[in-house]
Amino acid sequence: MASDDERSPRPRKRLVQRKQSYDRSPDRNGSRTSRRDEPDLDQLPQPYDAKKLEPAKKRQRSRSPSDAPRKQKRPGRVARLSSRERDEAKRRQEDRERAAAQAAEHAARGAINDVVRQHYNAVPERGRDWRKTDSNIKGLRSFNNWVKSTIIQKFSPDEDHTPGAHEQGRDLVGVGGKELLVLDLGCGKGGDLGKWQQAPQSVQLYVGLDPAEVSIQQALDRYRQMGQRGGRGGRGGHRGGRHQRLFEAYFYPKDCFGTSIADIDIIRDVGFESSMGSRGFDIVSMMFCMHYAFETEAKARQMLKNVSGALKKGGRLIGCIPNSDIIGEKVTQFNERMAAKKAEAADGEAPPSDDHEEGEAEQTAEWGNKYYRVRFPGKTPEDGIFRPPFGWKYNFFLDEAVEEVPEYVVPWEAFRALAEDYNLELQWHESFKDIWEKEKDDRTLGPLSERMGVRERGGGDLLVSPEEMEVANFYVAFCFYKV
Repeated sequence: MASDDERSPRPRKRLVQRKQSYDRSPDRNGSRTSRRDEPDLDQLPQPYDAKKLEPAKKRQRSRSPSDAPRKQKRPGRVARLSSRERDEAKRRQEDRERAAAQAAEHAARGAINDVVRQHYNAVPERGRDWRKTDSNIKGLRSFNNWVKSTIIQKFSPDEDHTPGAHEQGRDLVGVGGKELLVLDLGCGKGGDLGKWQQAPQSVQLYVGLDPAEVSIQQALDRYRQMGQRGGRGGRGGHRGGRHQRLFEAYFYPKDCFGTSIADIDIIRDVGFESSMGSRGFDIVSMMFCMHYAFETEAKARQMLKNVSGALKKGGRLIGCIPNSDIIGEKVTQFNERMAAKKAEAADGEAPPSDDHEEGEAEQTAEWGNKYYRVRFPGKTPEDGIFRPPFGWKYNFFLDEAVEEVPEYVVPWEAFRALAEDYNLELQWHESFKDIWEKEKDDRTLGPLSERMGVRERGGGDLLVSPEEMEVANFYVAFCFYKV
């Protein structure tokens, strides 16, 4: 039992809790008990005495830092990079991001390229007899082939070539003349092989490139068939009664717009970007294909770089493309009609157009006839002037030939100006309709049009329907000289 002294208030200095102690003496039962079991008077409420309160102790200040220098922490790798190294790392990161963006863009464009290539691979080869008798557009086919023959007849010969020398054999090697070296970009199934066999100046070498592998094989088959016929091809057979030997030819599947053609052996052998102006091809031909290059500026420039690099000085670029003037005119007419409809609807003079229901896409520029159709998937320039000049896609349909394939507008003046950057100077530019009006009575091209089924014999009626002529007038032909 605790004594009276233990009940009295404890001095303040004993506020600190005492350590727990154990009484090791045995109790009556022989066990040892702990004082913990006894009531601790210090834990009981104590009388309050304000006089005995001590002031709060002041917080001790931390010791001053040592005068000895602190050990520096070793910097990380980023901190150790020099300014030049950081700039280089930033540049590499930007290059990676740019490459990723270009890869995504390339994949999207590749999808379009695949559509075009697969389409032309799938177009069946029906043969000349079907094209002349059973085709719905046999008049258009004949007319377009005559225009291509006209381009070749007028612009493939060298300036110093003597007209009629081919028929007389005076342009053959060893007889004082020169034969042509021809590069056909987008040669397709070889439909122009016969036209080159009938060229005014004979051809020594023909190289055909096209991205469609099946078309290249069909072109090779056609060339072999020409060899089996003794070199005959095109309309007119043995012109001038003289047998013509078949030119040498090579065919390669190749994207001529997205990649360089300098990796093809025969092109390097002839001369590509040669410092010697006399080396290179005499002719580069692009018939109905160059518009695919205007998907992007990079493709258009790569195409022109290929053309200029392959041509010798004085060489000619010939071809035909969709007529941007016609496209611009049609687009302007469409936009004017749509603007007039909206104005009438706003003034209350006419009910809103019900050409499309609510929720459907807004109508876009579209025109054509029973043989062809042009349709823009998006908005077109109000004034019909395509700025910038690249990437203006439209879908083109041509009966029996083209099934809604994406094509691109080639703004003529932009193309002409761009060609000048590659030393290509415009020599000639004409619509298909104007070519017919100017050349139909030519002493060579007039009779050729009769043999090709464009018009009846003896200068008779045109065998091309007005609807087919509308399609033909969608195109223009051109010739550039390399200076």
